Amino acid sequence: MSNQATLTKKDFQSDQEVRWCPGCGDYVILSAIQKHMAEVGADPSKVVFVSGIGCSSRFPYYMNTYGFHTIHGRAPAFATGIKAANPELDVWLVTGDGDAMSIGGNHFIHALRRNLNMNVLMFNNQIYGLTKGQYSPTSPEGKKTKTSPMGAIDRPFNPISLALGANGTFAARTLDTDSKHMAKVFSAAHNHQGAAFVEILQNCVIFNKDFYNDTVAKDVRAEKTIDLIPGEKMIFGTESEKGLRVNGWDVEVCSAEEADVWDPGTDSSAPAFLMSQMDDDPNLPMPLGIFRQVEATCYDKAVNQQIDEAVANEGPGDLKELIWSGNCWEID
Repeated sequence: MSNQATLTKKDFQSDQEVRWCPGCGDYVILSAIQKHMAEVGADPSKVVFVSGIGCSSRFPYYMNTYGFHTIHGRAPAFATGIKAANPELDVWLVTGDGDAMSIGGNHFIHALRRNLNMNVLMFNNQIYGLTKGQYSPTSPEGKKTKTSPMGAIDRPFNPISLALGANGTFAARTLDTDSKHMAKVFSAAHNHQGAAFVEILQNCVIFNKDFYNDTVAKDVRAEKTIDLIPGEKMIFGTESEKGLRVNGWDVEVCSAEEADVWDPGTDSSAPAFLMSQMDDDPNLPMPLGIFRQVEATCYDKAVNQQIDEAVANEGPGDLKELIWSGNCWEID
């Protein structure tokens, strides 16, 4: 947070022309983030946006903060180094389903398991948009694309399940078509102490237009989705008349009165994982909101504590002495 003069959304807009396809959901996400940064009083000089490769990775150019547009799949490694080197920075990692779930999968899971205190926004349009419409690791089975003309036969990743499997301490899902919901989720992620992963279902108007409309369109959303709100009953339906309750290892629809209260703060990630698996059941609503929110040691804080202890006990190190210690060879 900053003590400087109050900033507005405009203060977080760079001088670069925003260039995505007309109608792309990225515009709404960008606007929501710029508005959020102003509302929380963020200091642009202490904020860093890091991206890899993909349509979403233009993001750092459009934020009037520090930013790094890095290489395909490696953004988590850059973000890890930045945060570990300077824990005071507010680090945001922006990635896509191809960038994070495919070539960057290994870096992604390690960033979450290390629990660096940063925010990870994954734009999921279930397609490779920048490279012109190949199927991605989140494309559903049977999806016909340029690289799967007879239908994709790969089993897709569930990003929330993957984040939970990596022992992520915060996992949430929101929509590019609901700026109010995005704002709520972004605020919760930003306040979380640890790696906050947010999957954003994002429309690609060119190569995967309206892929989520059967679930999130305004005329069906109340029946087809449910917002997981910490401390509140799991309720959905046009008249908020339906609910969810957990029966053993099954989730079942019940009346609103019988609905369970959602708690994303349990020590075990099992309840959150159970919610994430609802995506595969057409008889259950797709969950949005906060799946998991627990506290754990942050890597960036812990590693700097170790450095401080070492310096206090042994004094500052000498890099030249370290390099030339032990057996050395001189080559003429």
